[in-house]
Amino acid sequence: MGADRGGNGVRGRRSVSVVVYAACGALLVAGCASMPDSGDLRGVESTPRQDPQVRVYAVPPHPGASAAEIVQGFLEALTSDDAKYETAGKYLTDSARKTWDPYRSTTVLADAPEPVGAPSGTKDGSRDVLFRLNGSKVATVDGRHAYGPDSGQYSGSVHLTKLKSNKQWRIDGLPQGVVMGASDFQRNYMSVNKYYYASNGNSGTGRPLGTVADPVYVRAQVDPMTQIVRALLKGPTRWLDPVVRSSFPSGTELKNGDVSLSPDDRNSVTVPLNAKADRVGSTQCREMAAQILLTLRDLTPTGVDEVELQRANGSQLCVLTKAKAESVALHGTGEHPEYQYFIDHDQRLVRMPGGNRDKKPEPVPGALGEGGKKLRAAAVSRDEDTAAGVSADGRNLYVGSLVPGGSLAEPVVRSQGATADDRLTTPSWDASGDLWVADRDPKNPRLLLLRKGAGEPVVVQAPVLDGRVEAVRVAADGARIALIVEKDGKSSLQIGRIERSKQDEPDGAFIFEPRSVAPQLEEVTAMSWAGDSRLVVVGSEKGGVQQMQYVQVDGSTPLGTSPSALANVKEIAASEDEQLPLVAHSDTDGIVRLSAGEQWQKVVQDGTAPVYPG
Repeated sequence: MGADRGGNGVRGRRSVSVVVYAACGALLVAGCASMPDSGDLRGVESTPRQDPQVRVYAVPPHPGASAAEIVQGFLEALTSDDAKYETAGKYLTDSARKTWDPYRSTTVLADAPEPVGAPSGTKDGSRDVLFRLNGSKVATVDGRHAYGPDSGQYSGSVHLTKLKSNKQWRIDGLPQGVVMGASDFQRNYMSVNKYYYASNGNSGTGRPLGTVADPVYVRAQVDPMTQIVRALLKGPTRWLDPVVRSSFPSGTELKNGDVSLSPDDRNSVTVPLNAKADRVGSTQCREMAAQILLTLRDLTPTGVDEVELQRANGSQLCVLTKAKAESVALHGTGEHPEYQYFIDHDQRLVRMPGGNRDKKPEPVPGALGEGGKKLRAAAVSRDEDTAAGVSADGRNLYVGSLVPGGSLAEPVVRSQGATADDRLTTPSWDASGDLWVADRDPKNPRLLLLRKGAGEPVVVQAPVLDGRVEAVRVAADGARIALIVEKDGKSSLQIGRIERSKQDEPDGAFIFEPRSVAPQLEEVTAMSWAGDSRLVVVGSEKGGVQQMQYVQVDGSTPLGTSPSALANVKEIAASEDEQLPLVAHSDTDGIVRLSAGEQWQKVVQDGTAPVYPG
């Protein structure tokens, strides 16, 4: 449990936390909340996110504190950077301290939890007091650090008793876990990607293994490197678990609970493991080290250069450098897009170099750029050797090689929808070279998969997907799919988990546990993957104007700025390589491009359907 900090100065006689500015070393009394002099409990205000260099230290209860002061002090202590919640524990009785588990979950509320019901018994000698905590839920972070959007009302209770030994108020009953307001959550926690291997990957082929990002939240100022490695060793979050695997043997943990991981002067991290990992071979050990290297890459400005894994007795298990990790595990697909693509005014597929803004777009080699087929949308394979194009009327899907003089065979998919809007969506290629597309025919809506872009389409089963698929984008890892789903005039962005049939089963693919990741948007019109666990989405809230923003696959909002505003956006394209610019189609400006730190730049006026490979 916790409380957001107020920022209007000290209003009472005693504050319950101390803020340390690392840059200047000055100690300041926190202006976040002060203890009341009487038994009445006032609300706790919220403030904007503080500077990440600010450290907040909790203050223990003072002698003679009222029951209201104990509750308020405890809530404030939980929003501090106290690593093991030791100061928060001083507000509890001995028995409550032994049974309370702050790591079980974190409940995030829109505002600070509001304690209600200061009891009448506090002034007539009563030894028992009950406060209720109320608020509106925004999200929950579970015991494996997985974030999940939440809603509805939160209600918890805090019971206090006056100790016989010293007549001091202490909390003897409280909810498990932690609850705090959204602004304190943003200050206290950071999102980090753990990495696992795709279960349907290329194990045993001699090629680097494909990885899948598993975003989790850890406390930003409490040894985040050690936290995230412990979370990695525990295994993937529940939602992702069916489609990934870890190379760490079951039960592998850090050698002991006092281990703290940090890079040495060579930017190398030594990770001592328990005996569960003692007998792994060199190949498996390198896979384990690669998982750690990828997981730690965003925790320092330049990432970690080397990881050494140690056995329980301290001997070396293996060493892996960042340079050699690329031969063990792929980050995304390992491909770096050479071109951006879109449909020009002649309804051909054209391309332009990703890093050269001065070069004009040119038709792609092959029938989709040089032939006579008019297109409304297209997708290019991740190796940029093959493309799929949807005919101008939306009825037919063609696949052709991107080589000069290449020809087109018959359509690989035909839609029977009555209008163009009831026919085929823009297709999408996964990392295995398989092609996905949705047929929006109201009489026979289907999500289809074509192995290697050819053959008889496989109807993808999505038993709990509620609505018609309007757009499809498969993640580079091939384990997750982003869908715009329309129902009753509203469209939402859903992320589903892709599961494939086993080798001894009939060919099939399934979408399980789709979850809404931009629930505040009532109308989603365009989206694209924009990183390992991030998407860019265009949509509007109820009664609102169109907006463009980034969202995480877990439904949280990443820190940082949203893309600069652009009017009348119809389509958006981003790359999993976050260094490459966004490309969009606007009714007002045509095809435009946005590089980091710049404004939107016009590419061509007459163009539609921009895409990156994928």
